[in-house]
Amino acid sequence: MNKKFQIIATSLAIGLMSTPAYSQNGVNSPYSRYGFGMQGDRSLGFNKGMSGVSQGFRSGQEINVMNPASYSAVDSLTALIDFGMTFQNGNYKMDGIQKNARNTSIDYFAFQFRAFKNIGMSLGILPYTNINYNFSSSAENLSGSDDITSSYTFSGSGGLHQVYFGAAWRAFGGPLSIGFNASYLYGDYSHTSTISYNNTSAYSNVRGYSADISTWKLDAGLQYTLRLSKSDDLTLGATYSLGHEVKNRAIRNTQTLSGTTVQGMTSDTIRNAFELPHSLDAGFTFRHGNRWRLGGDFTLEKWSECKFPSQGGSEGLFVSKKGQLYDRMRVALGYDITPNAMSKKFLNRLTYKLGGYYSRSYACADLTGTVTDKPFEYGVSAGFSIPISNRNLWYNSPKINVAFHWVHSDIPYLNTTTMRKSNLVENYLKLSLGLTFSERWFYKWKVQ
Repeated sequence: MNKKFQIIATSLAIGLMSTPAYSQNGVNSPYSRYGFGMQGDRSLGFNKGMSGVSQGFRSGQEINVMNPASYSAVDSLTALIDFGMTFQNGNYKMDGIQKNARNTSIDYFAFQFRAFKNIGMSLGILPYTNINYNFSSSAENLSGSDDITSSYTFSGSGGLHQVYFGAAWRAFGGPLSIGFNASYLYGDYSHTSTISYNNTSAYSNVRGYSADISTWKLDAGLQYTLRLSKSDDLTLGATYSLGHEVKNRAIRNTQTLSGTTVQGMTSDTIRNAFELPHSLDAGFTFRHGNRWRLGGDFTLEKWSECKFPSQGGSEGLFVSKKGQLYDRMRVALGYDITPNAMSKKFLNRLTYKLGGYYSRSYACADLTGTVTDKPFEYGVSAGFSIPISNRNLWYNSPKINVAFHWVHSDIPYLNTTTMRKSNLVENYLKLSLGLTFSERWFYKWKVQ
């Protein structure tokens, strides 16, 4: 028992020490200007190479935080510890301007163990959203003047993190499992937009938007496994996330500047400014023994029904209202195969992974309705899991998870200079590394 609590204490310490590393923001993109920012990838090492497919995956050797019903698959002797990081290179194109940026981030920490018969538990920290951008427009002549030009600068930082605790029950030891994740979301955001002029007699305008976020999140999941044969089974899974009002304030500060001298300042505040969406994930996994798995997921998040503070023009009122964001939809497929886990050949013991997805982002870059095209994103991934040891089959081997991703996103917006549709295009190459430890609990040695 002492060893069990020692492992829990050590795991919590690692998770808490990992928290400051989230300041190494994993994005550098104007895309993160909208909503709470770019949504984080909450997949873990085992399914990153399969584009995050999760709802039907169920294994006592993997932590599947995206469907908490999976926690009940862990056996009484196993405790899992999983953490990972991502290296990213991004290419951004916008109105003929192109930029490259590199980022590194610690992605997640998760811990899972069996608490009682048919009951598994998990806890950890995950990214929820990321915000990080800094861009500007070229100088434009003011209407009716050839001497005065204006330029715009936009910057932002912040993001939300998710600390969760979850549990799952395998109902009466049967094919149905029910689970939940109770989470605490925390973080902040800061957006700044500046309008400046080349003529010192013209006043510049600096507008800042900020908020501190702290709220709860509740996810309920279920899985049902159908035994098709001695070696084949099909698991159906679904997770529902409860939407609710976020009772935090949003603040807008506006400064009028003459050179560097502040000529005036106003501040506006909205109480209870945000909402989290109702969302549904559903999917399946077909498993052929311990050799290969094929899974698919569908996700719908109702962001269009969530109120969010507006970031309108200089004449706009600062209000919180619905319709600031689009509904997010995502479909994904993933596959993995292990040629022979017991083989003496190293390459046969590896697990190879492949996946792809298509999604509609929640980012709405034109609230006037002039641009009707919606943003989209798609990507492919591939990877493999390397068992660190395979000599002692009684002891579950730690694994190194490696995944490569290519992602393309396209966000249409209204170009205020040409009054026509333009596109923010982003392409990413990512390398994700994860490490899974498998500890043994309560194993009794017998000496004869």
